Order: sequence, then C-alpha cells, then structure tokens
Amino acid sequence: MLLERTISQLDVGYVPDHVAEKMGHLGYLQWLGALNGNAGYLVEARRAHELAQPFIRTSPAVAVFCHLLAASTASPLSALDLKLPKPSRKGGAQARRDAF
Repeated sequence: MLLERTISQLDVGYVPDHVAEKMGHLGYLQWLGALNGNAGYLVEARRAHELAQPFIRTSPAVAVFCHLLAASTASPLSALDLKLPKPSRKGGAQARRDAF
C-alpha cells in the first residue's frame, strides 16, 4: 500500500535533475522506513522495482528511486550516497510579524 503511494508521489512527470534526485532519495527512504521488519529486503526491493519500472521513462524521480533500489541489491554491496534535504527555516515568528 505505501509502496504504491510512494510511487504515485514520485510520479509527477518532468522535474529538473536536482529536484528528481532529492525526491528519489526521499522516496527511497520513505519506502525503506515502511518495510515490515520481517520482510526480506531483496524480495521487497525487487517488487518495488517491478512496480515502479513502468514510470521510469516519464518521471525522473521514479528513475532515481529505481536506480537506488538496483544499487542497493547489487553485488558487491556498497554504501548508498543518500542525501537528505538541508534543514531550512520557514520564517517563524519574524515572518508572521512581517505578514501584517
């Protein structure tokens, strides 16, 4: 269920490469965090890749997600270069005061 939702969130069509990379990484982390603790990683990764594969051509973010899935199951194992978005302030109290 969450896998399908993750894919639909990533399938937004064309986005610039840097945005697609961020979205793909976040989608992979969302999928990874939602895995059942008793699930076999390789089986789940292959299933996720199979479900996402039809969207690779139309969505760069899904392509990044699939690349991470494939890289995570490749031999020999190597660390993935996952990037989280940099924390940023949304404005806080100062922004609320400036709005008036």
